[in-house]
Amino acid sequence: MLLPLFDFAVCCLSKGQTDMHLALKPGDPVIFRVCKISTDPGPRAQVVFPAEHGDWYSYQVDKYWAVSEVLSDGSVTLVTRRGKQHTVPIDDPRLRAARWWERWLYRDRFPAVQSLPSLSPSQSD
Repeated sequence: MLLPLFDFAVCCLSKGQTDMHLALKPGDPVIFRVCKISTDPGPRAQVVFPAEHGDWYSYQVDKYWAVSEVLSDGSVTLVTRRGKQHTVPIDDPRLRAARWWERWLYRDRFPAVQSLPSLSPSQSD
């Protein structure tokens, strides 16, 4: 089981390019690259590394999320289509803004702007 962890480390170290001047605001679609390990990578798996005996694979998958909130400490809160929230540093190399053609091509994979919790109008009591 130690070898898949080594492959996982190699997979996560090949994160790709960073967007040094990432200026995000709530509602912006972003792509976050997640490192995973399994015996059966899915069809969206990228940068696939097999283990020595081929029992395990480490790979990366792009997640299509949206910015829910930009925090003052240099991090952003991201929201998934199902409403889960993740807080990550804005300079994380796995995080990048979606390009215009990705916003159009993968528009169904990003959360709807109307459903973002922090973007909906606040209700007064």
